[in-house]
Amino acid sequence: MTAKHSVPVRGLSTTASSPLFQGRFGRMFRMEPATFGKTDTDAQNALAKLAKAMTSSADDPKDGRDDEESGIPALYTYFGQFIDHDLTFDPNSSLQKRNDPDALTDYRTPAFDLDCIYGRGPDDQPYLYDGGNGFLLGNPIHGADDPDAHDLPRNGASVKRALIGDPRNDENSIVSQLQGLFHRFHNAMLKRHPDAEFSDLQRIVRHYYQYIVLYDFLPRIVDHGVLDQLKTGGRYDQSKLKFFHWKNEPFMPVEFSVAAYRLGHSMIRPGYRLNDSILLPIFPNGQNREGLTGFREMNPAWAIDWGRFIDIDTREYDGDDAVKAKRLQFAYRIDTALVNPLANLPPAVASNPSVLAERNLLRGWRLGLPSGQDIAYAMGVQPLNDEDILIGQGVDKPDSPLPSILSVAPVFRKNCPLWTYILAEAMHHTVKVKIPVKSDVEVTTPRLGPVGGRIVAEVFVGLMFGDNSSILNMNKNWFPGSGPNFALKDLVRIALGK
Repeated sequence: MTAKHSVPVRGLSTTASSPLFQGRFGRMFRMEPATFGKTDTDAQNALAKLAKAMTSSADDPKDGRDDEESGIPALYTYFGQFIDHDLTFDPNSSLQKRNDPDALTDYRTPAFDLDCIYGRGPDDQPYLYDGGNGFLLGNPIHGADDPDAHDLPRNGASVKRALIGDPRNDENSIVSQLQGLFHRFHNAMLKRHPDAEFSDLQRIVRHYYQYIVLYDFLPRIVDHGVLDQLKTGGRYDQSKLKFFHWKNEPFMPVEFSVAAYRLGHSMIRPGYRLNDSILLPIFPNGQNREGLTGFREMNPAWAIDWGRFIDIDTREYDGDDAVKAKRLQFAYRIDTALVNPLANLPPAVASNPSVLAERNLLRGWRLGLPSGQDIAYAMGVQPLNDEDILIGQGVDKPDSPLPSILSVAPVFRKNCPLWTYILAEAMHHTVKVKIPVKSDVEVTTPRLGPVGGRIVAEVFVGLMFGDNSSILNMNKNWFPGSGPNFALKDLVRIALGK
């Protein structure tokens, strides 16, 4: 049921143009779309009911251990969002009507090229840069042990918007400061290579980033057995790609962008502690007028203590209140549960509907995605039984057995939406991960399985092979100078000047 994406993009001549246009959306699998009722209203009601079942009860942000935590440090959630913004941008598809992915434009290059950081470069967007080859930084911020912490550079409007390569990287306080870290990492590379041309600096930074994507981030979220299927002699091998093919240049598969890579939504916590003084929910709520929402000047007291988000140092796992407030926070588990604030998105973020799970399900349906079971069959994978598609938090000891998708509506019998299926599949592919804390602690950590993991891994690896300047094409054996174990924490350390 698979097909190579070898035909011209239908509707391209009528698609809105953009100075950032570089790519296109398409399908990995040419199959019948899943339907969820006799009418559109039936489908919308069923998907809304499933979205409600996938939303956890209200839970305020807190310090200390949490049963929903995985063994993945919290920064990887937002690094995943950063990657998404680097690869995809679709402002045109609608939740209110059917969409043809072949007629949709990807307003991002489908490549790991950091165009979300570099924009169109210093010649075309000089206001992003410091007059030379370095990035301009914004106003100083404080609250953490980081004397060089800065906000992003911003314009002078009443609501000060960030001057960056992709404005979406200012949509919350965490990804905003992660964008700033990449600016500082680039500037650190400039100090190491003061005579380098701008294009050479870009290549250096991109290769560090691509290395982290392939050898640090991907193994944290995808079952290692799935990754091994894409390798020969321990190295990624383009001939192992079975489902992601293109004729002239890579495209962005909707099975990836609309389903598999939305795994990160289940990894979001209800809130985060930024530093000693700031613990906030992701969105404002009845008890907190403030939240970590972005698209505004950073509060000067909100500088992130990065050791609370990634293991740049080693901290205690648990203890008294002071220890709990200092601990490394971990991403929530990949499962079929989203935290409650994501069911009440602020109007500035999204509306009609304001429930993130419902938006994801509607988008997949409107784009005509097949069911998870049909994709599994097409991949030669035995699908999950309906009774094994569990809905809820994948904690070690739930208060009661999790219900199956059949408890939501009979229309989902052997007909699970792809996004939900991929999250449920991960709940059956768990490993014990030794987490980077002072005590000896292992935490159950779900990873994407043979359907979801294969889609994500093939797209990541395929896009790398489709880019002539990537590390998989220029030098498969390349690794950063500090050694092959280089990871996101090391990039953060360099950016911080450590």
